[in-house]
Amino acid sequence: MARTIYDKPTRALLKDMLKAWELKPGQVFTIARAVEWFDKNYPKLKPGSIRAHLVQAATNDRSRLHHPATNETDDILFKVDSGQYRLYEPGKDPAPIHEMVAGDVTRQEESGLVEEEEGEEAAPGSSEFLLERDLQRYLAENLECIEPGLRLYEDEDIRGIEYEAGGGRRIDILALDKSGAFVVLELKVSRGYDRVIGQLLRYINWVRKELAEPGQRVRGIIVCRVISDDLRLACASIRDVELCEYKLSVTVSKVPQLVLP
Repeated sequence: MARTIYDKPTRALLKDMLKAWELKPGQVFTIARAVEWFDKNYPKLKPGSIRAHLVQAATNDRSRLHHPATNETDDILFKVDSGQYRLYEPGKDPAPIHEMVAGDVTRQEESGLVEEEEGEEAAPGSSEFLLERDLQRYLAENLECIEPGLRLYEDEDIRGIEYEAGGGRRIDILALDKSGAFVVLELKVSRGYDRVIGQLLRYINWVRKELAEPGQRVRGIIVCRVISDDLRLACASIRDVELCEYKLSVTVSKVPQLVLP
């Protein structure tokens, strides 16, 4: 069982919050209100952790799929927009997302539940977009190939893949290094342009504000197929940002042909 700060896991405390509020069907609440309630009643929980648990509880948020422990007992909220939720209403709302099916990503992008990031982004459903998701999954399971001792961040049942970072934005991979510092990984399947540094720095400072303990280091790594000269120049004076290029390789072997009589 995942380690918890309080006697109950955060997903159970979230249900206690909703019960205390006595929400009616259709009544909307904001992330800020939830953070305020937890700060008053369970101050050891970080705002970023609360946001992540709201994602897990939202039946129409595909990012809940990155948390394997998510199940039917978490089907309690419906995401209205990037900062608001209401109670999930079975029979009225679409069926909860429990697995990814073709078109889910595109539909959620079109619905406005996921805001566009700054810079060049792969179009949902495109081969480039799918390759970026494959790269994300591979690196999340093999972080040691980037840096020895690097491991995926976990908060109770929440994993650091597409980690909610406010305003509908999501961190590709959130990790911890062997010293306990947070590491924000931003992935670009093709060429890395200098504009991505602004995106990464926003995530780094969001983690400092919403998740990190006082004095805990937060740094970033940009992983691209090709690091542009402009990006290398933009990062030259930034101490807590590293650049990595990845290479893909495929080996094909012939299979001996059957000899027929």
